[in-house]
Amino acid sequence: MKPILSRLLLALAAGTLLSCQPDNAPPASATPSPTQGQTAAVNVAKPVAAAALQPLAANWWQDAVVYQIWPRSFADSDADGHGDFAGIQSRLPYLAELGVDAIWLTPVFEAPSYHGYDFTEFYQVEADYGSMAQFEQLIQAASSKNIKVILDLVINHISDQHDWFQRSAKGEAPYRDYFIWRTELPTDGWGPAWDSTKTDPKAVWHYHPQRKQYYYGAFGPSQPDLDLTQSAVVAEMKKMAKFWLDKGVAGFRLDAVRYAIENGPGQQADTAQTQAYWQDFSSFVRSVQPNALLVGEAWADLPVAASYYGDGKGLAAGFDFEFGYQVLALLQGDAGVKAEFGTMQQGTATGEQQLLQQNYLKRLATKVPLGYFSPFLTNHDQPRIGYQLAGNQAKAKLAAAMLLSSPGTSYLYYGEEIGLSQASDAEHIQRRAPMLWDSSAQGGFTKAPQAWVQSGTLFPPQQSTDWWPAFLASQLSAGVTVADQQAQPQSLWRLYQLLLQLKKTRPEFGVAGSYQAEQLAGTSLLQISRAFATAQTLMLFNVSAQPQQLPKALLDSTDWQVLWHEGDPASTTLGPWQLRIMQRQ
Repeated sequence: MKPILSRLLLALAAGTLLSCQPDNAPPASATPSPTQGQTAAVNVAKPVAAAALQPLAANWWQDAVVYQIWPRSFADSDADGHGDFAGIQSRLPYLAELGVDAIWLTPVFEAPSYHGYDFTEFYQVEADYGSMAQFEQLIQAASSKNIKVILDLVINHISDQHDWFQRSAKGEAPYRDYFIWRTELPTDGWGPAWDSTKTDPKAVWHYHPQRKQYYYGAFGPSQPDLDLTQSAVVAEMKKMAKFWLDKGVAGFRLDAVRYAIENGPGQQADTAQTQAYWQDFSSFVRSVQPNALLVGEAWADLPVAASYYGDGKGLAAGFDFEFGYQVLALLQGDAGVKAEFGTMQQGTATGEQQLLQQNYLKRLATKVPLGYFSPFLTNHDQPRIGYQLAGNQAKAKLAAAMLLSSPGTSYLYYGEEIGLSQASDAEHIQRRAPMLWDSSAQGGFTKAPQAWVQSGTLFPPQQSTDWWPAFLASQLSAGVTVADQQAQPQSLWRLYQLLLQLKKTRPEFGVAGSYQAEQLAGTSLLQISRAFATAQTLMLFNVSAQPQQLPKALLDSTDWQVLWHEGDPASTTLGPWQLRIMQRQ
């Protein structure tokens, strides 16, 4: 007899859906009856109070999976070493097979930098990525596969090479007031916007010799902040947003939302004016496209991130930055990477409370709809989770299951599904290196002799370019490619595909399903359970390097279907860093 996992994967390949409750089935009014002989150690999650389970309106992103793409690194169609729109379009079948609902493209507007977070144009796409016609074709092709596209939108600041700033520096009307200028360097306590403990005015105020004044730029002299208190600037941002919505994009990931309007020392983040700005912008976007997604990058603790919901008048969603830190704490034994462009109180759980359960309860405590929060593992501003886990694919599988069992819209950073790592963390560029598709030259990313990360004429140049060949060889030899992973029935990629299918088809994975994470007494087993009406899924994680005995009550039960296991499915133990997923209807 074939293992249950193999049968399930065959069903996925054939497009067969798992038996499940309809998406609009009402939640259970009472806790489902436990299996005969089951003990408290394996109880499924108890439904939380009904008020806490009220989801947002039925929007397309609710319970969806969004795949973050760094366009320069995903797929190169024209052999110039740079990823492009046509390359992304060629990989849409792959994304559909994986099971994603949407893709988030990091900046695609014309910019002087490799990363694109400093626009020089709001209405032109990055020439390295292709033409506007090719961008429009990508949107249409993605739509034909039921994949939506959201764009990374930077409103807080633009490039110092933008025409607006060049004319503002000359004092030309109306652009002279599009930015924040001062005659003298402030000495009253200004500093980095995300670290109020530091006083360093020169970190944010930059002298311009032509205008002979200082301008405010929270992210450095090449990225001056727009003055979003000026009605003309506010109108320009709305005009620009409508332009891209009319192109067919499904919404925006909003960069650096905490720093829109600064009011002085100690008031550079999360000001009342900033909150009001985003509510006004959100209202406008919804007037153009009622079902547009606006997800904010508020790199802060959950109560701060939640404040941008604004009683339903603000953003539709916000990233849960804490979640990834908690996952890494479980798998590394410490709190992982520190915030670089945010403010996080990265503590540990209090008392006996399990880390992920603490995170879940903190979301509920904010009193915003649970579906507002969007968990993720890492993004382009952090060392890759594959790197932080030292290439340990077993741990990466546990991280994947922790992420996709957590309520809300899940975000995956490209390459996480294969365990893509990085050479070092000497430069941010290594967090954003090319996707590896197969074992051919350049990992199938490009047919060019060199990938863009090997360029010595980048903008600005890298400190070095010699890290890529050795890193590429190490990843290929370790089988960290899509082709290698798809060929293995129990690979990390196959687990991601299974988890995305469960999230899409099983009602307990939605925000209306109950969630419970607990450490089983006397073991290193983490148990996560999800339940909705009679649909139940149980995940067991061995978060240690030692085998762990499975609960006897669970072993004695006959009504749990094993969906994922490694090794002998009849084993009474879970091996080091192993995962088991079970469900019952």
